[in-house]
Formats: sequence, C-alpha cells, structure tokens
Amino acid sequence: MKRNTWQREAVREALDDTEGFISAQALHSSLHSSGSPIGLATVYRALGDLASTGEADSLQSPDGEALYRACTTTGHHHHLICRNCGLTVEIAADEVETWAKRVAAEHGFTGAAHVVDVFGLCANCTKLAAV
Repeated sequence: MKRNTWQREAVREALDDTEGFISAQALHSSLHSSGSPIGLATVYRALGDLASTGEADSLQSPDGEALYRACTTTGHHHHLICRNCGLTVEIAADEVETWAKRVAAEHGFTGAAHVVDVFGLCANCTKLAAV
C-alpha cells in the first residue's frame, strides 16, 4: 500500500476535477498554474500509482500519449471517447468480452486480457462540426 502523500492527494483531486482524459503534462501544467509546487516526475509517479490501484483509468491516445482520468467504475470496463472535446462515457461491452474469450480459446490462449476504447465524435461536437 502506497503512502497517501500530499502530492498524491493533489494529483488525485486535480484528476477528480478534470473531465475526460488528460495527459500527465497537462495535469502538471494545471497544478502548476494553480500554485502547486509539485514536480512533473511526481505527477507521473502519482498517476501511475493511481492507475495501478484502479483509482484512475489509463489509456494510450491515438497519438501514443498516456492519458488518465479519475475512475468512476470498479472492475473491467471500456470507454467511448470524443476525439475533439475528450468527453468520456464508460460502457459495458458484453459482445467484446464474449468475442475476446472465444478468439483467445480458438487459438489456444488462456488468461487473455484486452483493452477496448472507442474514439469518435460526441453528439455535441458532431453538431458543431456540421455548422
């Protein structure tokens, strides 16, 4: 169990106040602009710790950057993520779970795991793009 330091708590609170996914650098910039002396390496470490304990979701953006958000659902889940505004919706995907288990078994794999996040445009960004 990791100690709950003021730095980790500051990162957790900043992540809770952020809608959608955010990079460690952007979160650090936000903390820094609000007067926090926390270092970038500490933000990376705290985000990694929060992700490993399930308190934060972590994913890789289409550009390859690690992104984080406060996790609101315990257990395995997937996301719909707006490429424009970052709006994120946690979704169940029973069909994906069934498919992943079936395909793994067909190829003799056991203990298979997967990550599925769907990127697109939310309804609001779609409307704005049409204007």
